[in-house]
Amino acid sequence: MSGLEITLLRPVWLLALLPLVGLAAWVWLRQRRLGDWSKATDPALMQAMAALGRIDATASRMPMLTTTATLVMIVIALSGPAIERRDTLSYRNLDGVLFLVDASTSVTDDPRWPQMLTMGRFALASLGTRPGGLIVYGGDAYVATDMTADHLQLGQTFSLLDETPVPDKGSRPERALELAARMLADADVIAGDVVLFTDGDGLGPESLQAAAAIAAQGSRLSLVSMHDPAPALATHAAVGGGAVFALEDTDAMRLWLAEDARTRLERQDYPLLFWQDLGRYLLGLALIPLLLLFRREAA
Repeated sequence: MSGLEITLLRPVWLLALLPLVGLAAWVWLRQRRLGDWSKATDPALMQAMAALGRIDATASRMPMLTTTATLVMIVIALSGPAIERRDTLSYRNLDGVLFLVDASTSVTDDPRWPQMLTMGRFALASLGTRPGGLIVYGGDAYVATDMTADHLQLGQTFSLLDETPVPDKGSRPERALELAARMLADADVIAGDVVLFTDGDGLGPESLQAAAAIAAQGSRLSLVSMHDPAPALATHAAVGGGAVFALEDTDAMRLWLAEDARTRLERQDYPLLFWQDLGRYLLGLALIPLLLLFRREAA
């Protein structure tokens, strides 16, 4: 973002300026003609009073101007002028990312296993202030790191996966997905991401059902494929509302995790997580013109 960009959160309030401007113009013209005094008073009497200096045709319009300025500022304040909050903290019960890593022997013995871990660490770097968690699975699923904003600790745990594969034989991604769904529910996450690192083994009807459960909670399931993506991965991503990434798609995953969660929170009526409403301050400034109404006239 270059410079200061103002966004209106409630622009419909600006429509109130039209009748306000019309009313101000009408009052201005009536003040200029002394209102209806010229119609209600005998013309000869008006001339005599003017000759005696009893009629001030140059009455101050300051009260009308200050009142109009105050009302205009109030309307603008209600329209919600806001600036983007780049460093807004994430809230654990709104947003979060869970990484699910297949650490079975068939995956850890694969030559591309180090590249998969590198992909995971790269994804961690794109979280910004979002909390993250790590689940490892093989024949069963385990929480390696609970939801935390300490990305350094999360990255260190990722590094240790190369040394401690899951002891349970087999590959049961559905158990990892079910555990992820419980963790998201316990944390009241409403716009989370679940990223499954897999070689495709074990994906089937049970894992597809778990993917649908994650999507029903408002989160997304994306998959990182160790090999060329199989049709099963695309099916799970479609059901889970996510995407499929190859180990080379680091930039695509970074953008997916960094920007798309923000858009989903805004669509769910949480704009103030990303915008600072300046309307409250403008309401305070609107009181300043009113002070002019209390100034003492010169004798």
